[in-house]
Order: sequence, then C-alpha cells, then structure tokens
Amino acid sequence: MMEKVKIIIDGKILEVPSDYTVLKAARMAHIDIPTLCYMEGINEIGACRMCLVEVKGARALQASCVYPVREGMEVYTNTQKVRTARKANLELILSNHDRKCTTCVRSENCELQRLAKELNVGDIPFEGENINYPIDNLSASIVRDNNKCIVCRRCVSVCEKVQTTGVIGAKNRGFKTEIGVPYDKSLKDTSCIMCGQCIQACPVGALREKEHIERVWNALENKDMHVVVQTAPAVRAALGEEFGLPVGTCVTGKMAAALKRLGFAKVFDTNTGADITIMEEGTELLDRINNGGVLPMITSCSPGWIKFCEHYYPEFIPNLSSCKSPHTMLGAVLKSYYADIMGIAPEKIFVVSVMPCTAKKYEIDRPEMEVDSLRDVDAVITTRELARMIKEARIDFVNIDDEPFDNPLGEASGAAVIFGATGGVMEAALRTVAKKLTGSPLDEIEFKQTRGQEGIKEFEINLPNITLKGAVAHGTGNARKLLDNVKSGKAQYHFIEVMACPGGCVTGGGQPIPSFKTKNELDIFSLRANALYEEDRSLPVRYSDDNEFVKKLYEEYLGEPNSHKAHEILHTNYTKREKYSDDFLDMTSVGETV
Repeated sequence: MMEKVKIIIDGKILEVPSDYTVLKAARMAHIDIPTLCYMEGINEIGACRMCLVEVKGARALQASCVYPVREGMEVYTNTQKVRTARKANLELILSNHDRKCTTCVRSENCELQRLAKELNVGDIPFEGENINYPIDNLSASIVRDNNKCIVCRRCVSVCEKVQTTGVIGAKNRGFKTEIGVPYDKSLKDTSCIMCGQCIQACPVGALREKEHIERVWNALENKDMHVVVQTAPAVRAALGEEFGLPVGTCVTGKMAAALKRLGFAKVFDTNTGADITIMEEGTELLDRINNGGVLPMITSCSPGWIKFCEHYYPEFIPNLSSCKSPHTMLGAVLKSYYADIMGIAPEKIFVVSVMPCTAKKYEIDRPEMEVDSLRDVDAVITTRELARMIKEARIDFVNIDDEPFDNPLGEASGAAVIFGATGGVMEAALRTVAKKLTGSPLDEIEFKQTRGQEGIKEFEINLPNITLKGAVAHGTGNARKLLDNVKSGKAQYHFIEVMACPGGCVTGGGQPIPSFKTKNELDIFSLRANALYEEDRSLPVRYSDDNEFVKKLYEEYLGEPNSHKAHEILHTNYTKREKYSDDFLDMTSVGETV
C-alpha cells in the first residue's frame, strides 16, 4: 500500500500517494494547471515551463509535472507571479513559431493556440531566431515542418519509448534546437514505420499526414474514371468527433451518405476485405498447423507493423501471413472481379481508401501492391482528411440521413467490424477457425481474452485435436517484447496478432486528434472500440465465412481460399530492410544534443 501525504493546493487540503507529482495531485482534485510538453508516463521533462507553480518555501517557481509532493507542502497555482511567468514562457515559444494559424492544419485544434487564448497573449514582445527550416515532405505518409515545431519532444518520446523506433531526436542548442534526423536526412531515408503516432502526440501542426485530398478531388472530376471508395472499420467509430459528436459515436450510415454526396460512384465497406482476409488468413493458419508450416503465424493487416518487422525483426518475415491487408485485398478485387461483373475496364477504376492509418499511404506505394501492373489502391485519405473534404463540400454531416453501403459487394460481417480494435483480427479469425474445426457455430462467439488495453495478451483455446495458443500485441514497443520472448524460447504460440498503433486502428495515426483535456477525461480507446463491438452485435452475420458476397466471390471467381488465383490477387511478399540507427549516438557530429 502506497504511503500517503497531506498537501495543500490553492487552500484545498488533499491526501495523495507519496509518489505523485504536484501536477498529478492537482488533477486528482480537478485543479487545472496548463501543460504543453507533458504526456503522462511518456514525456515528463518539464521543458515547456507552462505548468509552473509557486511552492511555499521554494526560492523559485517549480515545474509541477516533475516536482514531487511531500508532507505539508503548500502550493499556489494562480498567483500573479505564476501567471506572469507562464505568459512570458508562452510568448518566448511563440516568438520562434510560424504563426500562420488560419492556414494551419491544426487551426482550432492546436494546444499552443488554445493556451495563447486562455493566457490572454496579444502582441509578442520578443523576436526569435525565426530560422526558415525546409519542410520534409519526401515521406509517403508524414510531413515534418520544423517552422511550427515548439521542441516539446512529445513526438520524440512516443517514437522512442512507445514505438521503440527512435528515428527522430533533438539536435543543436538554444533557439537553434530542432527535432529531426541526423545528417539532415528525410524521414523517408530512415526506418520510420509511418505509424503517425508522432502526429497524434504533436500539440501543434509541426507533423501532419501527407494529403491525398487533391488527388481524390481530381479523380472525382475526371468523367472517364469510375471512382469508388472504401472505408475501414475504425473510421466509423471516430469520424463523428470531427463534427462535434461524442467520442464513441458510430456514424456508419452518415459516413456512407456523405461519401455519396461527395460524388463517389460506389461506396464500399473495407469490412468486406476483412472478411476475405479471414478466409485467406484462417486457411493459411490451418495449413501451417496441419502441414508443418512456419509458426507462429503473424497477422499482416497493419502496414506499420510490417515495416517494423522488415527493419527490426527480418528473421520473422517467414512468420508473417502472406495476405495483403484488407483494403488492398478489396482494391485488388474491385479491379478484377468487380470490373468483370460491372463491365468496366480495370484501368478505368480509381480506388480510394479512407483509413485511420497514415502507414496505409506508404503501403499503397509499395511495388508489391499491384496486380497486372494496376495498383490495388490509388489514394488513401485519413479520417481527418475525409472530415476536411466533407466540410469543404458544405455537407451537414450531423443532420444527414443514414444510407447503406452499395452493392454488389453487400453487407460485411460483424467479425470484420472489430478489426479496428486491438485483438479484433485475432477474434475474427478465431471465430471462423474454431467453427471450421468444431463443425458447428460456437456457443460463445465473443473471445473476450483477445480484448482490452493490456499491451500483450496471451491465451489458449481448446479446439478439436489442438490447444491453440495465441497472443495479441499493440504498439510496436509491445511487439518488440513479444518477439524477443519468442526468439528466446520463453513463449510459444500458433498465432500472433500485431497492430502498430497502441490500441489498434481506433487510435491510429490518421484518426481525429482529441484535445488534451479530452484525453485526460475520457478513455478514447475504450469508447471507440466499444462502438465497433456494439455494431458487431447488431449485425445478422457475425462470421466472415457466412458473408454471402464472400461465398459468391469464391464460387464464381477465386475457387477456394488460398487457391492459385487467390494468391495472385490477394497475397504478397515482404522485404528485409536496412535498420536505421535508433540510438542517436552520432548526433554530436551534426550538432550538440540537448
């Protein structure tokens, strides 16, 4: 039992655990202290000095995010001295910041902008260095603009501590301090996995996705092209937030209706691709188990995870399922089977994917993602980009009536919907695999042992002739721990699911970025994930192998799962990639580290 201490904050007597900081104690008592660089458990460095407080007996103001509580401490969070210091520190940050707020992608959702308003900052009395940094837009997924960077290091900490890739860091000193890559390289030239968690962590507009919006608008204007769109399961659980709806509101019907208003010829559900994935991946797993294939088999739906594996754990490439991800599978089906039955030349079909993921932008550019020289998917827009397009088109999203997805692909299963949450791919696969092995539908269809926010989840399921051992990991830092255990022999499994983003796709790098206040008050992951689980329960079909369109696809076109034709269209291969140094030991040669 943690020892407790009594402290006083703004005259309020509190009893808090002795290992708390002043900031944590204040938040427990609903006393608001501003922060900018702080991320609990990830970036607690006191660098921005926005959380300064006055502590009785201390000779200077203290950064509350790193200042430990002690018995009898008296703290003041709103004195003239505190307000003046916070405002001066914010003005110093703003003095070196590109303040083109009206054209910034984070306008009205920027923590710096919000603080400037709250602290009543007007004219900036200081003149910073105002260095003109080149914008790094060479990556397929992420744009870095250091002219907007406030050097809070939140992106650095997430990249290093959560995702354990560490491809960016701080270099130089003073006003010349910048976040970047050694030797002024682009993110493109590193082992960045394109997950976009740095974008989610950034409080300003220094990091953003590489937009495909104009690419999509141009395609929609081209009357010679048949432009179709598909939406990932996680998008429906978060898109509403961009229009003021509560976190966890499922907007499937509104989303489909809005996409039709934007001018797409057909609006499809990536869940159909997820059902096809389960047919292919489940069959592949059973084949590996029954015929001595490479185990554990590891899922391949997350392109950020695939890139992480290729850079950092290439010895596990044979373990990866050869399946493409659901949206590239569906893209390939749209440019083959769908083109045939609709009588449309495949080269006239332009496929747009709406994804919660920035790595999907990188994925569609991979040379493997094509069939007969036709790219599986032509453009990827994030959930945020779709919201921008809807707003630009002046569509009243909140009041639009629900509409269904289009045929001839039909409705997808509930198993596919839960792909958007960590553990969902595993659960969907287990439903079909268990049903095939037992020969009948399951009494309990929901595999709760794969759900939840625990970084690594392990389980065993007793099935006819086998006890299936599996594991689920989300966030590549957790994937690293899991793979190290497999390498050392500490753990043995048949099947592993890995999602690159913590929480899976519902909290992916392309999802809406909640305000810091919202992140503190709400469990974003659980609310979005529960929206998907509820939609799963509401659907009449909950097994991927019961999807009528999928049955028809195999009967009329593919033959059977893992057939030669299925492999030509739905499967791919992976490549060992150079591991970029992630320890930043060479940073002194390009400027002193901070």
